[in-house]
Amino acid sequence: MDLNAQYQRALHNKHFEPDPAQLSALKYFQALSTRLQQPVRKSWTTQLRKKFGRHQATQRGLYLWGDVGRGKTWLMDMFFDTLPLDKKLRLHFRHFMLEIHDELTQLAGHRDPLLIVARHFAQRARILCLDEFYVEDITDAMILHRLLDALYIQGIALVFTSNLAPAELYKNGLQRERFLPAIKLIETNADVIRLDGNTDHRLRKLKQTHTWFSPLNTASERAIEQRFNDLAAGTVLVDTPLQINHRQITCLRRADGIAWFHFYQLCHGPRASADYIELARRFHTILISGVPGMGENEEEWTHRFVDMIDEFYDRRVKLLITADNEPIYLYHGRRHSFDFQRAISRLMEMRSNDYLSQAHRP
Repeated sequence: MDLNAQYQRALHNKHFEPDPAQLSALKYFQALSTRLQQPVRKSWTTQLRKKFGRHQATQRGLYLWGDVGRGKTWLMDMFFDTLPLDKKLRLHFRHFMLEIHDELTQLAGHRDPLLIVARHFAQRARILCLDEFYVEDITDAMILHRLLDALYIQGIALVFTSNLAPAELYKNGLQRERFLPAIKLIETNADVIRLDGNTDHRLRKLKQTHTWFSPLNTASERAIEQRFNDLAAGTVLVDTPLQINHRQITCLRRADGIAWFHFYQLCHGPRASADYIELARRFHTILISGVPGMGENEEEWTHRFVDMIDEFYDRRVKLLITADNEPIYLYHGRRHSFDFQRAISRLMEMRSNDYLSQAHRP
C-alpha cells in the first residue's frame, strides 16, 4: 500500500485528524521509498567510493526529530513496514549499539573492525532505521563518527528518529569535540526534519485501561495481585531468582510469559540496558510493585527506570504498576527531567487499549 494511503487509513481507523507536520515529513519518507525502489546501479563511482572512503551515502537518508509523542516512531515504522525491500533493518538505537559492541569484541585484533561491521550490515540491509537516536555514553560517542562513516561508505541509507536536533546531540558530553564530525556526517547525508507541533499524539489515544495503581497502599497491592492471578496460566513460581545476563533478579512471581517484580529489584543495583532488553524478550507482560517518587537523591534509579520503560515500550511489553503517584508527578528532580517527559508520555500510552491490543515484539 502507498505510504500516504496507509497514513490516511490509520487516521481513519483511530478517528484522528491529519497533522500538518506529519504530512510534511511523510513527503520525505515517500520520496526516500521511491528512490530505494529504483534499480541499484553499481557504477564505477560507487566502487571507488567504497574503496577510497568517500563520505557520501548512495541514498540520502532522513533525520526526524521533535518533542515526545509527536509520532516520529509511528511514521518511521509505517515507512519501514510499507517499504517493499527484503534488505532492510529497523532497530532501537540502544539495541543497535549493543550489537555493534558485541561484534567489535569478536573482531578484536582486526584492522579497521568498524569497516568490517559496516560490511556485515550492508549484506543485511540497504536501509537501516534507528529509533530513539540519543548519545550519552562516551564509548558510543567516540566510535560513532567512524561507524556512521563506514556505513555510508557501504551505501547504506540511514533513517533516525530523535528528540534532539543533530547539533544538540551529546551536548556537554566528555570530549564532545571528537563527536562533532559525526554530527556533520549526519547533516551531510540526511534530510533533517523537525516534527513541529504541540500535540502529544500518545495522549489522545483510545480510552485508558486500569493498569496503573496509586498511591502505594494495601488496596493497590491487592489490585495488582488480582491482575497477576487473572493473567497467569500454568505453574506459578514464587520468590524465585531469575538469571539475566549472568546476574540474578528476584522475581515476586512468574508464570509462562508473565513476571512480577518489585521496583527495587529492577532499578536498584547493577542493572544495565541489556537486562531490560532480555526481560522484554522473555516476558510479554511485566508487573512492577512499589515505584516511588524520584528526585535528586535517586538519579540512578531514575536513569534505569527511564531506560526500562524505553525497552518495554519498544518491544510492546504490557506493563502493570503500583506507584506512589501518577506518572506526571513521579519525578521531581532536574537532571533527568527531559528524558522523564518521554517516559511519562510512553507510560500514558502503555495504559491505552490501543497499545495493549498490539502484539508483543520479542
